[in-house]
Amino acid sequence: MAETIFTKIMAGEIPAEIVYQDEHVAAFRDINPKAPHHLLVVPRKVIPTLNDVTAENSGSVAKIFEALPKIAEQLGFKESGYRAVFNCGPDAHQEVMHIHLHVLGGRDMTWPPG
Repeated sequence: MAETIFTKIMAGEIPAEIVYQDEHVAAFRDINPKAPHHLLVVPRKVIPTLNDVTAENSGSVAKIFEALPKIAEQLGFKESGYRAVFNCGPDAHQEVMHIHLHVLGGRDMTWPPG
């Protein structure tokens, strides 16, 4: 498996504020938050970009979405709402080649996002 900053966080090699984890995913606070709650939800299996999702690994992506309402409820923004965003590739400013869902909550979101 390729190592990324996210695999190192999940292994405890790099400190992070982990707010949720199970055998499939981990969620931790973004180091450059854009909202009161800005989390990254990451599958434990490394999938570099959304373009690399296949029938064989799509179950890892599904686990992100299964964890999302649990995380939102745990942190208290499930009912008020949140934004969930994947970035894919350089034009979208994907900086880590390990898919991750940005979850932003705790404030009113504007549209379009930019």
